[in-house]
Amino acid sequence: MISPCISVCKFEPISGYCYGCGRTAEEKATWKDEATVEEWKANNLLEIQTRLAGWQKFAFQVSYKEKVETGMSLIKRKLMEKKNANK
Repeated sequence: MISPCISVCKFEPISGYCYGCGRTAEEKATWKDEATVEEWKANNLLEIQTRLAGWQKFAFQVSYKEKVETGMSLIKRKLMEKKNANK
């Protein structure tokens, strides 16, 4: 299962959730643990989307879909395009 990280990686200081994917630092670490089962990841993916709302949820869903389909989040692709345009 593909990680929900969409290359924002900044934590909101009150809730502790990532602005991009809605995960906590602990959940991010659990995703990286090779012993973590796919069932946990699938459940966590659903859970984190309940934390997001409005434009933030929409941005996550569009960027994550791009990552699943192409291997790169929309945000990361846009940053790379900008970097390449400045060369």
